[in-house]
Amino acid sequence: MSYLRTAILLAGMTALFIGAGYLIGGQGGIAIALMAALAMNVFAYWNSDKMVLSMYGARQVGAHDAPEFHAIVARLARNAGLPMPKVYVMDNPQPNAFATGRNPENAAVAATTGLLSSLSANEIAGVMAHELAHVRARDTLTMTITATIAGALSMLANFAFFFGGGSQNRNNPFGVVGVILVMILGPIAAMVVQMAISRTREYEADRVGAEISGHPLWLASALEKLHGAAHRVDNPIAEDHPATAHLFIVNPLHGGTMDSLFSTHPSTENRVRRLREMSGNFPTAKTSTSPWEGRRHGGTEYENGDEHDNGDEYDNYGGGNHGGGRPSGRTGPWG
Repeated sequence: MSYLRTAILLAGMTALFIGAGYLIGGQGGIAIALMAALAMNVFAYWNSDKMVLSMYGARQVGAHDAPEFHAIVARLARNAGLPMPKVYVMDNPQPNAFATGRNPENAAVAATTGLLSSLSANEIAGVMAHELAHVRARDTLTMTITATIAGALSMLANFAFFFGGGSQNRNNPFGVVGVILVMILGPIAAMVVQMAISRTREYEADRVGAEISGHPLWLASALEKLHGAAHRVDNPIAEDHPATAHLFIVNPLHGGTMDSLFSTHPSTENRVRRLREMSGNFPTAKTSTSPWEGRRHGGTEYENGDEHDNGDEYDNYGGGNHGGGRPSGRTGPWG
């Protein structure tokens, strides 16, 4: 089923690309856009994950660089029945995370330094379980290719605008009007496609991620923190490349807070509500122990996290000063 969804998505994005080519260059534009789209689909399949990781300056870390963060991902991957993904850290103050890769055997998960320094270990586990749910469902290929082609569609319109747009091309009945239409409608159409695949998959990844971790409230608490922080802290790279916004667990763009027609993410309030409703079906959700309880996290001592009004006790890392689940001393569990 995942392969069928990917094929439908690629066909839809290719059709958008070809339509843009026709509006810009007429019959000749169709041929050029078709060849470009085919080449881009092949390139995106093999390289889109590397492009996104490079775009965000993500650096790979291992068990020696980030022992506790790496251990969290490893344990969750075993729970999910997945191969161990590559683990990356992005030097970005905005708390956020995403997964990428063409299949589970070539997957990667990435978290920002802002996320690792502001969440408790249990909350980090909730986020990583969500990302591994995307990996298991093979959403990562679909989402990353969508980001690549949507970005290319915007670049195509900008290129046409600055380099002529075919206004004197006899084969183009639209001229500069076609260029303007592509510039206006192209990004909107790409966003609608992204929205269609992203919203439902975020809900599903929340559900499956809760099953992987066994604690829906870990993710619920993390989402509440991420939502507030993501719209207070800038993510300049995401603002420059909005086509990648749907990859993240929460929308990294300012102005993306509403569950509106053009939002690629469902509202955080709805997601948290669903997770809280799920928690009653998880026997472990009300129990106290965490697999990371009492351990030191990346050389950083953690204290008891806040005990939320839902009764879920967050991790205890055996520190000396009460930090509400925040690290003291070093800035995060990545090394």
